[in-house]
Amino acid sequence: MKITLPTWLTLLRIAIIPVLVLVFYLPIKGANFIALALFILASVTDWLDGWLARRYNWESRFGAFLDPVADKLMVGIVLVLLVQQEPSMLMAIASAVIIGREITVSALREWMSSVGARATVKVSMLGKFKTTLQMLAIGFLLFSQPLWGLPIMLIGKALLVGAAILTLWSMILYLKAAWPTLNQA
Repeated sequence: MKITLPTWLTLLRIAIIPVLVLVFYLPIKGANFIALALFILASVTDWLDGWLARRYNWESRFGAFLDPVADKLMVGIVLVLLVQQEPSMLMAIASAVIIGREITVSALREWMSSVGARATVKVSMLGKFKTTLQMLAIGFLLFSQPLWGLPIMLIGKALLVGAAILTLWSMILYLKAAWPTLNQA
């Protein structure tokens, strides 16, 4: 199996995860900024690997499998870190909704693929918007310190709640699209 540049970028994203976790817990000034920088780097590699794969036809089945796994690992692990840092009901519920939806939709896509109906639950524009909002929320929450008088943590929480709402909405749309196939099983 030949590993393409987009797949190497996906592997880099996975390799960033334990470094981000380590930095998150470092008792040094600016650890939150370094964790944010690592998260931004991972987010950029997510965009770049997809763009390169499509632009230069470097798509591979392994890359197509690994990319969403890397995304879900990064988001899930960082959300767990953030809930541990800010153990509130709001953070826990929003994070549980996001992580639960990712598991549900991944399982749904896998099952739909096994019955030859994967296209029914392909990524939608709502899903892309949800992901963008989710990444912004996580970035704000990782930074967490007021900046230029802006309550960064509060903004991050509001964005996370918005992302959780879009998460539920997109999951309902995926389930609705898959329902005719699910109902025949």
